[in-house]
Amino acid sequence: MASASIGRKQKPSWIYYVFRNYTLYLFLLPAVVLTIVFKYVPMYGSIIAFKNFSPLKGIMGSEWVGFENFNRFLSSPNFYDIFMNTLKLSVYGLLLGFPVPIVLALMLNQIRGARIKKNIQLILYAPNFISVVVLTGMLFVFLSPAGVINSLVTMFTDKPISFMSDPAYFRTVYILSGIWQGAGWASIIYVAALSNVDPQLHDAATVDGASLLRRIWHIDLPTLKPVMAVLFILAAGGIMSIGYEKAFLMQTAMNTPTSEIIATYVYKVGLQSGDYAYSTAIGLFNSIINIILLVLVNAVVKRLNEGEGLY
Repeated sequence: MASASIGRKQKPSWIYYVFRNYTLYLFLLPAVVLTIVFKYVPMYGSIIAFKNFSPLKGIMGSEWVGFENFNRFLSSPNFYDIFMNTLKLSVYGLLLGFPVPIVLALMLNQIRGARIKKNIQLILYAPNFISVVVLTGMLFVFLSPAGVINSLVTMFTDKPISFMSDPAYFRTVYILSGIWQGAGWASIIYVAALSNVDPQLHDAATVDGASLLRRIWHIDLPTLKPVMAVLFILAAGGIMSIGYEKAFLMQTAMNTPTSEIIATYVYKVGLQSGDYAYSTAIGLFNSIINIILLVLVNAVVKRLNEGEGLY
């Protein structure tokens, strides 16, 4: 037994692999440092969510109040409206926006002319590089009562529609403009995944008499399935994390009932009113909801996707 154990090779330690592949770890080091500095270090500031924070006393010197700030938000009269506005905007945006890049990628994959395909991709990717401020300005110009869209509307109804001030149209304008801006850029990863499909599979399926839709269903979509699963989990995990910029810029005094979301409320309470502890508690509450959704959606996808998920 002793001789057998002596003759058996010991598994190298992780230190051995680090020194052996030190160049790879050096490339990884800046990303790790940036993540720690800008993601983990700021977590220290979340403590003020449990305190009656005063800038003069500092984080550690402020009075500890426990969950008082959370209870204040949960019991506030506008909590339900703000929470539901955020949830509806996120869920509708996910359900309507998630399939669009997949469809675009499948359509681009069928274009055989390289030059035509590049030109179409350029047109689809271009809106992603428009800033949120410029995009919102375009919406106000085109959807104003005297804009191009309402000029067409008045030809049939003799009455313009207040797209940017009517609360009933806020979610539609927000979601559709977001899909127009980001769908082309989001399709890049799907186009890259489809480039790995062996063309001989399509050729063999065509010889066997398979139609285009059947080839897409049985060849292209199974290739995209793992990518779709991961991206859906990530999108569902951040379902409550809507940036405040676009919603805040599109917000008017008349559409506030549907445009006031958690992100804009945190901005107003924290930066405009200076209630830092309360706004931090709201942001932390929002992050906890996202973590719970990420875990739940990942578990559901793993069950439906034969054990394949984000982790």
